[in-house]
Amino acid sequence: MTQPESPRHRQGMATRRTVLGDAHVDRAEAAKTEFDLPFQELITEAAWGHVWSRPELSKRERSLITIALLAALGQDDEVAMHVRATANTGATREDIREALLHVAIYAGVPAANHAIKIAKTTFDEMDAAKS
Repeated sequence: MTQPESPRHRQGMATRRTVLGDAHVDRAEAAKTEFDLPFQELITEAAWGHVWSRPELSKRERSLITIALLAALGQDDEVAMHVRATANTGATREDIREALLHVAIYAGVPAANHAIKIAKTTFDEMDAAKS
C-alpha cells in the first residue's frame, strides 16, 4: 500500500501528527488495510489537509468545535480521542467544559452529560500517564 504524495496529503499528515500526536498516527497508519485505505486517504486529505490546516481558526478553536460536534453526535471514541488531542491544541479543561455546556443547551443535556463523563475519564487517564 502506497500513500499518495500530494501536497494536500503531506499537509494533512503533518497537521494530523501535530494535533493527534505521532504515536496515535503511527498506530492508525500501521492498522490500515487495503479496505480502509481510501477512507484513510480521504480523512487525511479532506479533514486534516484541508479543514484542520486552514489558518482562519486556531487549532484550539477547531479542537473545541470538534469536541462539541462529536459530543452532540454521540461519537464517544472520537470525543475521547479529541479530548486527548487538547494536550497538543492548547484547549484547556475549562475550554472543554464551556464547549460541553454549549452542547447541553444546543444538543441536549444527555449528550453533554455523557461527553462530560468521557472527558473526566480521559482526563484521569491523561493524568495517570503523566505520573
